[in-house]
Amino acid sequence: MDEMTDKADPDRLKRKERPLTIIGWMERVSLPDLDLFGVKAKIDTGARTSALHVSEIEHFEQNGEPWVRFLTLDAEGQGDHYATAKIHSDRWIKNTSGIPEERIIIRTRARFGKRTWTIDISLSDRTNMTFPMIVGRSALKNHAIAVHTRRAYLISEK
Repeated sequence: MDEMTDKADPDRLKRKERPLTIIGWMERVSLPDLDLFGVKAKIDTGARTSALHVSEIEHFEQNGEPWVRFLTLDAEGQGDHYATAKIHSDRWIKNTSGIPEERIIIRTRARFGKRTWTIDISLSDRTNMTFPMIVGRSALKNHAIAVHTRRAYLISEK
């Protein structure tokens, strides 16, 4: 019976062997595909989907596929930074007030300390929010991550 389980899920042992990484409730996250490095992010396990502050969203087509160009802030929260990404999907997401809104979802690599993996990010105007980025629980799922609720910057610098 164990052989059947291992064959059905060959990564099972790898996941069990992966050491647990403890991150703070606030970290600096890099999005290298968007040329964004050290973005101040709140790790919010109460949120399902991650979100990035953007404005001036412009749709365009590249190689017959839908893409988006948008304005966001650089890592220090000052200055403009334009980025482009392929649109992964559109999704209805509840905002901080609990009101559903349709958002563009992009899929991009995210670097947490020394580890990098692909996450989905919704594009949203977060002008009145403290953090330009929220990292939701879906981005952390299956990556052996635990969040320390009282400490910040455990894997990144202030």
